[in-house]
Amino acid sequence: MTADKSVKNRGFRLSFVLLLLTAFQLISFAPLAERAIAELLANESADLTLLYVFAAFIAGEWIYLCTARAINRRGRFELEAAAFFLSGIGLAICASIDDDYAVKQLIAIGLGVLTFTVLSWFIKSTDRAMALRTPVAVAALALLALNLVLAETTNGALNWITIGSFSIQPSELVKIAFIFVGASTLDKLQTTRSLTAYLVFSVTCVGALFLMQDFGTALIFFFTFILIAFMRSGDVRTIFLVCVGALLGAVLILLFKPYVAARFATYRHIWDFINDKGFQQTRVLIYSSSGGLLGLGVGQGRLRNVFAASTDLVFGMVCEEWGILLGIFVILLFAFIAFYAFRGARKASSAFYSIAAVSAAGMLLFQLSLNVFGVTDLLPLTGVTLPFISRGGTSMICSWGLFAFIKSLDFSLNNDRG
Repeated sequence: MTADKSVKNRGFRLSFVLLLLTAFQLISFAPLAERAIAELLANESADLTLLYVFAAFIAGEWIYLCTARAINRRGRFELEAAAFFLSGIGLAICASIDDDYAVKQLIAIGLGVLTFTVLSWFIKSTDRAMALRTPVAVAALALLALNLVLAETTNGALNWITIGSFSIQPSELVKIAFIFVGASTLDKLQTTRSLTAYLVFSVTCVGALFLMQDFGTALIFFFTFILIAFMRSGDVRTIFLVCVGALLGAVLILLFKPYVAARFATYRHIWDFINDKGFQQTRVLIYSSSGGLLGLGVGQGRLRNVFAASTDLVFGMVCEEWGILLGIFVILLFAFIAFYAFRGARKASSAFYSIAAVSAAGMLLFQLSLNVFGVTDLLPLTGVTLPFISRGGTSMICSWGLFAFIKSLDFSLNNDRG
């Protein structure tokens, strides 16, 4: 009876969360939908693309969560609800700027959900993960090498490959592989040999990112490596030496590559370059504060007219159009997800799940920090995306894929109870 009551309570909570989630999304999409409906009433040939996009997103959300609930009645789905919540904000931002952006973002969300589902199923078996760690590592390095060969420099970085009307950022996909390889390699670590192998893999990945001049992503990879290595070895001295070596390497890069140092010249001095190098960050601060607590309304902000508003500066758009309260809530949501991963990792049945979940949550939280603190000038601006919310297909797929590692804690704990 107690178990049945617990299942019913979970079902009620999910239904309540899903209704709240849908209500928020309808409110967010409403201004854009009203515009499309008004155009339809005035012109029978009006473009209804946005209406189809919003309907498909909400329907897909309900179908996925209700189906998952029917298949696994004992499961918890707050994590997926959080992902849909964040993805919905990103979709509304894209839709408010351009219809084509909205369509591409919807496709990316669909691919992200597919990645989440497949990866969640795949890592249920740690034996499968162990068997494929080497092929995944080789594939990740090959993808980075392909990036170096085929990519063209975009906004100062060599990290995009264009295929027709679409472009992909291989480093985003490699983030999933980076954690997968790290967790599966170090799951049964008894000596330093496995840690050394992962160190070589990590250094190669970070080195490739430096060659691409994608320093923000390189920093995210380095932070994640430190987190994974410390979780498995617990050797503070080794981690300290690695950090010192990385710091010395960064100093040498700044000394011998002056153009890299020039990127950080405006840090803490953006108001001295208000119409020059500090243009983006000063506008984020000005327009974010103008949104007040509740925002100006979706599509009503001015930051959208600034370059990279829907990618690197998207947190400013959230604060301006939805309000500072929602911006704070987004930050707290990522912090809660990280707390959920850290707490669940202590009870996981395998070190693989613990390492994968904590490193994925840490990567997401660190990337969020670089984005939010970068655009507000609390940290140097590195140009990384805000997970789930920034416009970008590979970024969206990566964010959902990283959530699969955190989700692995659920079935790890369920297996223990079973």
